[in-house]
Amino acid sequence: MEGLDCFASKYTMTRKLESLFDLAPSTDDSALPLPEEARKQIAQIDADIDKIDAALPMVRELDASDTELDELAELAKSSYQDLSDLGFNVDSRFSAEIFAVASSMLGHALSAKTAKINKKLKMIDLQMKKLKLDQDRARAAGNDDPVETAQGQVLSRNDLLERLMASRDQKDN
Repeated sequence: MEGLDCFASKYTMTRKLESLFDLAPSTDDSALPLPEEARKQIAQIDADIDKIDAALPMVRELDASDTELDELAELAKSSYQDLSDLGFNVDSRFSAEIFAVASSMLGHALSAKTAKINKKLKMIDLQMKKLKLDQDRARAAGNDDPVETAQGQVLSRNDLLERLMASRDQKDN
């Protein structure tokens, strides 16, 4: 909502300056106010973003749920192994039912591992979306400073040529 207040004050200031200096009204499209529907949409988006920001810090004990899922997977795998051993040691008419239960235990282990991976992927996705929103807000606020996304080195042309020549000489030897 801060951007709208800034926009409205800029618009009002422009109109006041025009009247003070007795200038013709400007026809700059960027000075026109936003339509009411767009203001409502922006306000709704800001409210949704605030809800997401408020919810993210409340997510706690993510590592605890990871260990719980790992424990469930290990328990299911050990139950599968025990049931498989039992299935081989009983009469063949009973082993089919035991192997069916054992395979369901293996399925539970697999679903626990899959749930853990999906949770991590969702958290990464949310973090990336939040980072993008923060960068978009910074750009909208007029902060066009470059955002550091990786590490690198600044080299002059001569330094780069030296390194290329040295690597080529090493390959030749």
